[in-house]
Amino acid sequence: MKYKFSIAPMMDWTDRHCRVFHRLMSRRARLYTEMLTTGAVIHGDRARLLGFDASEHPVALQLGGSVPRDLATAATIGEEFGYDEINLNVGCPSDRVKDGRFGACLMAEPALVAEGVAAMKRAVKVPVTVKCRIGIDDQDPEVALDTLARGVIAAGADALVVHARKAWLNGLSPKENRDIPPLDYDRVYRLKAALPDVPVIINGGITSLAEAKQQLAHVDGVMLGRAAYQEPWRLLSVDSELFGEASPHATMKDVFAAMLPYIERQLAEGTRLHSIARHFVGAFHGVPGARAFRRHLAENGVRPGADIDVLRDAIARVDDRAPAAVAA
Repeated sequence: MKYKFSIAPMMDWTDRHCRVFHRLMSRRARLYTEMLTTGAVIHGDRARLLGFDASEHPVALQLGGSVPRDLATAATIGEEFGYDEINLNVGCPSDRVKDGRFGACLMAEPALVAEGVAAMKRAVKVPVTVKCRIGIDDQDPEVALDTLARGVIAAGADALVVHARKAWLNGLSPKENRDIPPLDYDRVYRLKAALPDVPVIINGGITSLAEAKQQLAHVDGVMLGRAAYQEPWRLLSVDSELFGEASPHATMKDVFAAMLPYIERQLAEGTRLHSIARHFVGAFHGVPGARAFRRHLAENGVRPGADIDVLRDAIARVDDRAPAAVAA
């Protein structure tokens, strides 16, 4: 099942360097870009915005937008770049998103969302999916989620990713919207029961692979967000725990050994070490030397001209023992 486990699209976090790092821990996880607006994709520097490493597959492009024609154009560009899926963001609660008429505010315009999905489906051959909330503000989640889901499925959406919280566009900041609205997993389970033939993926508040396994008793897939990013060591067990397959690398040190050639290529092309190493902060959670690793990177990785030896020296400060209960 290709949607069984994925890592959420997260603004400022899941860039190409982060995704290469995550891929080295799991062959099976589905990866997502940060949300890109249709305007940026159509008019921006496509190589910089959309370029990705071949190792990232399967990887999906997440789009933000509401004009069907523009969504179709941006989806076509994404498909041409080689993305395996196009995902429409109907869940991001930021003010910038609201002002731009995309993200969670589109929960109030399900017919427009369905038009956008239909336009993308006509334009591309890769799967088109939707990521949404269970509702916004004063909406009744029983009505709002069903209406949106049935509309986009009728328009051809191949799967639904549901963040199991409302988004409060009036009164809560984007950061507060990640935690304050209560989780309602049962609402997502009811949606899955009503749509037995549609892949439904759950997102929101899931912090471990043990919790992910429990969720898979009710839905088709689990999407991990902050837990995957802030504690990436959890990903070392994804393939073995969820797919019964060998992990690509047994330890985080093995992951870094495999990633060093990529980092060296990026540095040679002018990428700053900090742009890549900022994704490594939580890599050695619970391992002796983790604090020294973080400190060395923080103090030296940001310096102009910081090279691969800075990272090697940071890794050398970490004990070789793996963290206990890595799949917890």
